Amino acid sequence: MDSTRPIRALIRGLDALTVLNLRNGATVSEVAQEIRLPRTTTYRILETLSHAGFVYRDATDDRYRLTIMVRGLSDGYDDEAWITQIARPYINELGKDIVWPVAIASLSGTSMMVRETTDHRSPLAVERYSAGFRVPLLTSSSGRVYLAFSPPAQREALLEILGRSNREEDALAKNRPELMKMLNDARMQGFASAVRPRRVSDEISIAVPIMIEDRVLAAVMVRFSGTAVPLKMAVERFLPKIRDTAQKIRQTFSDQQRDPPPTTRPVQTR
Repeated sequence: MDSTRPIRALIRGLDALTVLNLRNGATVSEVAQEIRLPRTTTYRILETLSHAGFVYRDATDDRYRLTIMVRGLSDGYDDEAWITQIARPYINELGKDIVWPVAIASLSGTSMMVRETTDHRSPLAVERYSAGFRVPLLTSSSGRVYLAFSPPAQREALLEILGRSNREEDALAKNRPELMKMLNDARMQGFASAVRPRRVSDEISIAVPIMIEDRVLAAVMVRFSGTAVPLKMAVERFLPKIRDTAQKIRQTFSDQQRDPPPTTRPVQTR
């Protein structure tokens, strides 16, 4: 049977990502030495990965570092496993308590993906979303809270990508003062909110982060009618319960992550 020749450029790009994953950033020369390629070739590889949004060059020390986009490569594997085993029971419990639809979402590329939801069990859900539904980062409560609590370098990498977008839902990325005020407010309050205009009653959502050390694992959000439950009332009634759910998920996740991580794929040599 005929064999297919591997694409060497792709392998070299993966090798460069592996090197950066093992270090807290690396210079062009350091990466070139590790993957045994000329410096000019390595520079082109790193700039290509930067253009694609997977790495960025830190101006403070001229080192390349991974962006949070790399984590999106594992979507559908790690996320699906831990949500099924850990998060689902907790959001189902919260959904039964408050009746309004509850969901958990995590980053996927430059949007938030709904991983699990109680929409189909909530009698108050006007529109019933399913797992896999995507919402924009800048116009959703889950996306806003994710950005608000992300480490600065990761947040900046995402905002740079969104700033180059021509999509209407990403337009706020071009207004940095307004955007940063919104994110700072969310960080100070401990939650983010968003309003979706509707014909009869605006739909409001509030979300809180699930934090693992200094990174956002996911966000728990609740959607409700602005006419039935004004935002101020929702903050008083729902927010403590949402935070409690996020804390339970965080604690259970942490307890189950105490085993050593799998060994990283070694760099290929040629």
